[in-house]
Amino acid sequence: MFRKMGPGVLIAAAFIGPGTVTACTLAGVQFGYSLLWAMMLSVIATVVLQEMAARLGVVTQKGLATVIKDQLTVPWIRNMVLGLILGAIVLGNAAYEGGNIGGASLGLEAIFGDGLLAYYPYAVGAVAFLLLFFGNYKILERSLVSLVVVMSLSFLITAIVTKPDIISVFKGIFVPQIPEGSVLTIIALVGTTVVPYNLFLHASLVSEKWKSKADLKSARKDTVISIFMGGLVSMAIIITASGIPIKEITTAMDMAEGLKPLYGNSAKYFMGIGLCAAGLTSAITAPLAAAYVVNSCFGWNAGLKDLRFKLVWMIIIIMGVIFMSLGIKPIEIIKLAQVANGLLLPIIAIFLLWVVNLKVVMQGHQNTNFQNILGVLIILLALVLGGKSIFTVFGLF
Repeated sequence: MFRKMGPGVLIAAAFIGPGTVTACTLAGVQFGYSLLWAMMLSVIATVVLQEMAARLGVVTQKGLATVIKDQLTVPWIRNMVLGLILGAIVLGNAAYEGGNIGGASLGLEAIFGDGLLAYYPYAVGAVAFLLLFFGNYKILERSLVSLVVVMSLSFLITAIVTKPDIISVFKGIFVPQIPEGSVLTIIALVGTTVVPYNLFLHASLVSEKWKSKADLKSARKDTVISIFMGGLVSMAIIITASGIPIKEITTAMDMAEGLKPLYGNSAKYFMGIGLCAAGLTSAITAPLAAAYVVNSCFGWNAGLKDLRFKLVWMIIIIMGVIFMSLGIKPIEIIKLAQVANGLLLPIIAIFLLWVVNLKVVMQGHQNTNFQNILGVLIILLALVLGGKSIFTVFGLF
């Protein structure tokens, strides 16, 4: 089955990380079904943007950063833009890596207790390091994705077992509401689903899997199905979390409450395994995406075995471990990383929308007017949400 899976599944596996579990759980616990519309909107936005990135990768056989660099002919503008992309992706991924390692650490805490709590981030970082360093991580990655699938099925089944009010669920999906104090949670839901670095990762991965424009249909189908399935899992987590009887989520044990209807007291172990798998999978893809971006920006044309490529993901992993070693609660850094992603999204989306409209780049496969309208609406939405988050952080909203 895995042989038929495309890059879309890896993208879905990347965004169903501990950040997704955390953001969706917090949304469900604090606001019930009322933010389901934000997740649906995020899924649609993700499908639209990732389809553009995948199409760009198949047509050009290049990464997103390479295409942007090639099209900027004025040196100072090109250097400024590439510097912005480098800073945004590398720093953003370092923060996100901290969240990934933190999520996996939460999973280990649920399984093994808190006796070795201080060492979990180092253990997770070491596993991610070894998997990437030896380059033969595909089989293990497939195993990790399988664990994430197990966790995802658990949430889907649990959401059904909890017997949600169907009318309220549909109302939550199709009638947008912004409850008091929910703005940062909405931004986190968007940020955890529409992940900027996945746009770079997707364009690079499809160019390795598909070599002909005749494969565009396959790439589109892979993208749409994978991301909608990921979105369905995210909604199931929100619905499940709505039934959690507590309002403050501080540990993996609290989050495991959502699985009790299905697994009883064993819930914490299922939650721990799922979180650990989700964290490890994302802890691999985030540094990998950063390496692809740096590789493209500097025109290295380096492979996975190249020392320069390795140094980039090594730095991201080390920074992630350092973030987690500063004594900050994992759940807090995960929330911070998701908010940062929400702020970076409009910048990356603007560049993507620009290049997929260039005839010289897309060779007859440019955006349609409808795709452009959707793209502009997504950028406007991302700008509004990002602006609100800044005002909220500084107490001005």
